[in-house]
This record gives sequence, structure tokens and C-alpha cells, in this order.
Amino acid sequence: MSEIVVTGLTWRGQVYQQVFEEAAVDWGRALAAWSHSRSGGRKGQRVGFPRFKKKTSDTPSFRLRNKHPKNGKPAIRVGEAHRRSVRLPGIGIIRVHDDTRRLRRMLAKGRAKIVFATVNRHAGRWWVALNVEAADLHPDHRHPARTHDDCDGWIGVDRGLSAFLVAARADGQEVARIDDPPKPLAKGMVRQRRLAKSLSRKEKGSNNRRYAAARLARHHDRVRNVRRHFLHAVSTELIKAHDRLVIENLHVTGMVRNRRLARAISDAGWTEFSRQLLYKANWREGEVASADRWYPSSQICSLCDTRNHCLTLAERTFTCACGHRLDRDRNAAANLARWGKVYHAKSSDPQAGGRVNNACRRAGARRHPTRVGETSLDEAGTDVQPAPAD
Repeated sequence: MSEIVVTGLTWRGQVYQQVFEEAAVDWGRALAAWSHSRSGGRKGQRVGFPRFKKKTSDTPSFRLRNKHPKNGKPAIRVGEAHRRSVRLPGIGIIRVHDDTRRLRRMLAKGRAKIVFATVNRHAGRWWVALNVEAADLHPDHRHPARTHDDCDGWIGVDRGLSAFLVAARADGQEVARIDDPPKPLAKGMVRQRRLAKSLSRKEKGSNNRRYAAARLARHHDRVRNVRRHFLHAVSTELIKAHDRLVIENLHVTGMVRNRRLARAISDAGWTEFSRQLLYKANWREGEVASADRWYPSSQICSLCDTRNHCLTLAERTFTCACGHRLDRDRNAAANLARWGKVYHAKSSDPQAGGRVNNACRRAGARRHPTRVGETSLDEAGTDVQPAPAD
């Protein structure tokens, strides 16, 4: 009697079916992006041909969809066996670190629905991220609607390195300033160099090298978390207090080519900060305008509109021939606020003179209740620690 020998990927039966399905979906999206990039239909940098993810990747991950049968429980459930647990299809119940009380309350009342879960591993830890479709914020937590001819209320936000952020009104009144950002990369550079040198001395393929790489990865992860927490705190406070913001459309990719400022610019996280401002303004129905990249906000006098072409980066105080003297960053923030006011009044087209992102929800997002029992900030978990004092 002949013996049947199993060949090929013998571990396929141990992996849930949706993992392969979602990988095929990602493969299709990658091919479409590559094809559109070759034909010129995709903006931005050229996209190369998709490559398979290595099994020994630094950030292995997979995605699971949440199926909702008509007669039965959904595939992904939260807090079933323990308040800090998540049940995933094909895996079972896993314990998590964070409390799931707010999410469980929203799921029980029908104000939220889990779409899919993504499991990944980085810095030696496993993370599960739940993509949730939830109801809008309560009207009390949104900014009041403005009329089309209302051109007031714009706040200019100037980002820099000496001062992370300076926000001011069109008349030059300063409303926020942050001079002491955490700068986690600069403060952790000594430890990073030591860990990197320790890694380079280890023999390739050895356990010691793997442990050294894990220590360096944990350090990078901590730097990233400190920066993201600070950016979330500042962006949340700005969006809570103001419904109209103007920021500069900075060419960060080109700015980091300056070898003297690349590290400081990367440590500031300007791109991530603008991204957070945009989607948080969408939550609260505010507006975030992006001034033209070539708008000389630092060189123009906010009082008489005279431009100083000889202004250098070393000059931290703007001095005009008309006698106006003001802090450089504060003057730039005031000019940005004036930009938003002038261009909003000049044209009814939000795209005129720059990009204005009106914070309206995407189509179909209001399918959940929006009046009785709406999502509060406490339930959504959007509140973070207050921003550092000015």
C-alpha cells in the first residue's frame, strides 16, 4: 500500500482563509497602482512593481474581515470572555492591554460596527487594530456652521524649528505658541548610536544579533510614540478651539534634503501634524486651508504688505520700513490668517489660490443615528492629554 506524501505549503490548513483573500486584494491594488503610475494616471512618485512581503519581515501583518451573518454573532467580537479581550476568526480569544469598555458600549447600542481587524507585529509586540465605522460626533462637540459670506475666524498656524507652532489671528494677536516640543529623536540619539553600534558588532544570524536588533527597534518605537502623542495633543487642542485654520503647504520631501536641518525637520513631524489637523477638522466640521507653497508668509509685513526679500533664517524678528516690528513666526502666522480671509472672500471656489478642505463627512457615513445617542468624545476615545502650556 503506497503512502500519500503531502508536498507544497503544508501550513496552509493552519491559516484562516481570509488571510489569503485579503492578501489577494492587496495584490490587486498594488498592481492597479503600478499600472496607473506607468500610464501617468497616478500622481506623486513613480510606483514600482509590487514585491512579495518576506516571511521574516520587520512588520509582519495580516487582515481579517468581520462577517455579519443574519442569524448569528459577528466574526470579530470584543469583550466576550473578558473586558480586555478580542475574538478573531480562526484564532480565537486574545487578551489585549487596553480597556474595551467604550467600544463595547457603542457596539451594544448599535452606534458602531467593526469592519475589519489588522494584526501586526513591530518592536517585539503584537498589535490588533480594529477598523470601526461609528456614528458622528454629537452636535454639541462640532463647530457651528458658518454662512458662505462669513470670512472671519481664520487662524494662521506657522510651523517651525525654533518654535514648533505659532498660531495668530489676522490682526497679529497670538492665540497659541509652543516653544518646547519634546524632540524625541534628538534626545534619544545617544542611546540610538550605542544600540546601533552594538548591533553592528554582533555576528550575522546569531541570537545576540537578533536580540540587539529588537532592542534598537524598541527604542525607535518609543521615539515614534512620544512624537505621535505630542502631535495628537497639540492638534486636538487646536481643532477644539478653532474651526478655521490655515497652514502652509510645505515641501517636506525637498526640505529634508538639507543635511543640516534634515534630522530636526524629521523630528518635528510636520506632515503627520497636518494630516491629523485635517481629519480631526472633518470630525468637528471645521475647515483647514492650505496656503500656496510659494506664498512668502515670513517675508511680508502683516501691517503694510511690504515684502522684505533680504530676510534670512537667522533673523528671528521681522522689521519693516514702516516701523512695524514683530516676532518672525508670529508675523508669518498673521499673514497666513490674512491669506485665508482674503482668498475666502475673493472667490467662491475653495480651490482658488490654494487648497481648502471643507470638513464634510464621506458619503454614507451618516447611516448610524446622529441625534439620539450620538458618539460622544469620551466614548470615541479621541481625547488626549492637554497640550503643553504656552
